[in-house]
Amino acid sequence: MNEKLKVCPIRYTLGVIGGKWKLPIICLLACDTPMRYGAIKKKLGDITNMMLSQSLKELEANGMANRKQYNVIPPKVEYSLTNEAKELLGALTMFAKWGNDQIDKNENNITSGCEECQSSC
Repeated sequence: MNEKLKVCPIRYTLGVIGGKWKLPIICLLACDTPMRYGAIKKKLGDITNMMLSQSLKELEANGMANRKQYNVIPPKVEYSLTNEAKELLGALTMFAKWGNDQIDKNENNITSGCEECQSSC
């Protein structure tokens, strides 16, 4: 029979965007300005080349990131968000606001240090 598998939508979503680095990458690409690999790596700071490469490939495979390669020397590749990924930005803004509110309420010795979540492109 051709019966559909039932899947929890939250678990599905976390499978697509979950992990330590995918959401920060999506945040970086949210300003609608394509970014090169090196710029993404520099902004994220402590991510390894292998993890950044893997995360970008997974985001691209899941339809969340566009990869545009230019045929120039040296090679130039830019990443941007797909329309599907842009649909998440409202929810991510709410997550960032909630996190900032919790930091302000509960944490006396830390402050939010993410300029990407603070800025509105």
